[in-house]
Amino acid sequence: MNDFLGIDWFFLATSLAKTLGIIFLVVLPMVSYTVYAERRISALIQDRLGPNRTGIPFTNIHMEGLGQPIADAVKFLLKEDLTPAHVNTFYFWLAPCLAMAPSLLTLSVIPFGSWLFGVPMVIANVNIGILFVFAIASLSVYGIVLAGWSSNSKYSFLGGVRSTSQMISYELSLGLSVIPLFLLLGKLNLVDIVDYQARNGWLLLPLWGEGLTLRRWLLLIPLLISFVVFTISIFAETNRLPFDLPEAETELVAGYHTEYSSMKFALFFLGEYAAMITGSSLIVTLFLGGWHLPIPWWSSGAGFHFALVDGAAPGIPGILGGLFNIATFFGKVAVLLAFFIWVRWTLPRFRYDQLMRLGWIFFFEIALVNIFLTAGILFYLP
Repeated sequence: MNDFLGIDWFFLATSLAKTLGIIFLVVLPMVSYTVYAERRISALIQDRLGPNRTGIPFTNIHMEGLGQPIADAVKFLLKEDLTPAHVNTFYFWLAPCLAMAPSLLTLSVIPFGSWLFGVPMVIANVNIGILFVFAIASLSVYGIVLAGWSSNSKYSFLGGVRSTSQMISYELSLGLSVIPLFLLLGKLNLVDIVDYQARNGWLLLPLWGEGLTLRRWLLLIPLLISFVVFTISIFAETNRLPFDLPEAETELVAGYHTEYSSMKFALFFLGEYAAMITGSSLIVTLFLGGWHLPIPWWSSGAGFHFALVDGAAPGIPGILGGLFNIATFFGKVAVLLAFFIWVRWTLPRFRYDQLMRLGWIFFFEIALVNIFLTAGILFYLP
């Protein structure tokens, strides 16, 4: 029955379950509570209270404001949806969807766990995972450009133009920064990259596997450079401060989504935070071991070593291991999201000439030289 009508129904059912689970049970709640975390962390930095009142309705239970994301979602759903008369209606409606969809699509190739109930915790295990991510993520700029153009507003149009040039500029350094990883690993499959790190040490924490050789320590230099360039480029790609020139409030009101309201504005809002989650997931997958967490262990046969929690094991240990690996992955993502928030409320915004200079004069050249540095180490220390 599994292959009835030539369709692998088990694969179809598990893929659908993972898709719905990752979007509706993980990503959308994570987006909502990242917004809540940003408001509370920014309040802490600025010596304010932040949202701390919204809890259970008609009671005096506030839950430190944990009900605020639910109230915000209801507010967006119930607000009047205005479409100004001067906009190009079709593209005005299409733009928010194009801004939100790529962030969710790219999550399909990211392994958010090892195994659970005998099923791999990745929606689509493709051999060109990182290229798929770059190809789909680059489409989000179309939503921003269409929003800026179709709004027929000078503020929105300037925000769209800024976003176009900014994303094109930093996509170059973003793509070049991961080439040293592929020179080292020889593969583009994200599942294989995480498996390699689980058995041979994280790319930024090579403490187990083949041993602390001179080659591994020297490779830490280009890998650390790749990590820094990649992480900062993710800030620019997600339009987060100090790279939020496309929606600079002091200059462009709200930038490309100035004319939007209700759920169309909410899609832009959700798209930005979903892109943060996707970017953080990529950083975790490529540099920080993905779902793996090294656990110090001692056994009589192997002595001291780092244990690998195996989600593919049979029975209860495998189920607990699979859940542990999923929790590890999203725990790392949550730490990076907190870093995104801290940077936003700590650093001032760049001037536009500084932003472009950083991308073209510094990051592009640094990422390019870093490729030759990695190739040289691999050639002379095979």
